[in-house]
Amino acid sequence: MIAATRRWVRRYRTPFAIGFGVVGVTYVAANYVLGKISDARERMSSDRIARENLRRRFEQNQEDCTFTVLALLPTATDNILAELETERITFELQQQKAAKLARNGDSTHPSELGSGPPSVTDDDGRSMASFQSESGIHASQLGFPSALSTGEGAQDGGLAVPRAKKTKLQLWNDLKISAITRSFTLIYTLALLTLLTRIQLNLLGRRSYLSSVVSLATGGAEQSTISLENNDDDNPDQAYGNDFETNRKYLTFSWWLLHRGWKEVMLKVEAAVKDVFSALSPRDDITMQKFSELTLEVRKRVEGATELDRQATRWLQYLLPPREQEEFVLKESGMMTEQDASGSSYSGPTPLRRLLDETSDLIDSPPFSHVLTKLLDAGFSTLVDQKISQQAFKIPATPEVPNLDGLRITEVFDAKPVKLPIVLAILTRQAHSIGNGVPNEYLQSMEQVRDLEAFAAVVYSSNWESEITPMSEEGSTVFVAKEGPAGPEVVPALVDKVVTGEESVVDVGAASTFENAWGKAVENNEKATAG
Repeated sequence: MIAATRRWVRRYRTPFAIGFGVVGVTYVAANYVLGKISDARERMSSDRIARENLRRRFEQNQEDCTFTVLALLPTATDNILAELETERITFELQQQKAAKLARNGDSTHPSELGSGPPSVTDDDGRSMASFQSESGIHASQLGFPSALSTGEGAQDGGLAVPRAKKTKLQLWNDLKISAITRSFTLIYTLALLTLLTRIQLNLLGRRSYLSSVVSLATGGAEQSTISLENNDDDNPDQAYGNDFETNRKYLTFSWWLLHRGWKEVMLKVEAAVKDVFSALSPRDDITMQKFSELTLEVRKRVEGATELDRQATRWLQYLLPPREQEEFVLKESGMMTEQDASGSSYSGPTPLRRLLDETSDLIDSPPFSHVLTKLLDAGFSTLVDQKISQQAFKIPATPEVPNLDGLRITEVFDAKPVKLPIVLAILTRQAHSIGNGVPNEYLQSMEQVRDLEAFAAVVYSSNWESEITPMSEEGSTVFVAKEGPAGPEVVPALVDKVVTGEESVVDVGAASTFENAWGKAVENNEKATAG
């Protein structure tokens, strides 16, 4: 029996060997495949969680931008309202009217005017009453000195200082230019502040994310995941990278727009308003179509009449100071430390210098002018197509139509013309809504522009190498780019793997330059709109 078994085994030993080999190989291959599948599942799950965390962080960053704009806007608004004193001019007109009535033996208060047969004088009186009701500010609430009512002069150290008394026509012309310039300047300032804040906070948000990557790459195996969320609101270093002092100084440069840049914008807008609206008299009637066309003409003179002109317009001088003024800005804002004042310069390759240079490049890029035009479209549409048309001309909102090389006006229904002072009264009130409105409808309309979120996503996700390389020590890591999607709704690329040596540390995406990334974002946006 044993001998027969041996012979049988010897006879079939080759098939047995092959069979056991096949089973073993199958077992090993199965374990290998199952391991790979398990690793892939874990990788997909980890990537999905990381992507969702990063998306939430990006969205939170955009909300921070909104709150920052709302916090900074009142500073610029106060400066603009103090410079363009529309209510003061209105008050002087009221006092002139009151003085004239007093000479004629009529004790009627200017605010009570508006009854009686129509005349030029009655039109002026009704205009004053309209300004009080539309702007929501009564002359008695302004607290102007009594010298304004007499026009004789103001007291300075006990001496009467004579002041030039303007005619009623001059005051009306000043009122016209002031009311229009003020509301338009506030829209431009709001749009510029919105874009500047998006650039600043998204650049710092990118630094925060990449700081986590480099920290993991150089920190050993103690930390196995990258912190994508800031769960410690009391830790400023964790909020935007690990160089809190640099970030504070960088954010401080919005001081230039709030205290200097708006004035240059105002002068440019004022010159355009004077050229375009100079022919209009306060006694004239104006239609909605005419006011829309005049507004569009002002925009052409400020921004440019064609797409090429708008791309050639440079907004950098309004948003950031020249290099020789950077230390002045830091001193004025209280960010200049004793060490800085002792002679350190910001012209070298410091993190602050890199942030300012990249911000300048973004402001001078064609996508910036494109997004700014879209934001201004939204702001002026809210002012003209909604507030002016509905409150002054009593017509409903109408669909927007493209016109004149991309700048938009609205196709309006036939409406009865109204006196120019009625429109000026609406503009006077809307100036306060643009700068101090709660909620701010103008900021809300600008933030609904899809290109703004696309611009923020591209700023967040492009030029990663320029930020990563200075953050790592030479020879410790090497960073390579890899093909990845880019679009208006796509958040920045995720971390691929973190190792030292000559392997990839971060997947930064193929669109490593801002221009290429923005091109992909616009292309994807057009496809989504067409679909």
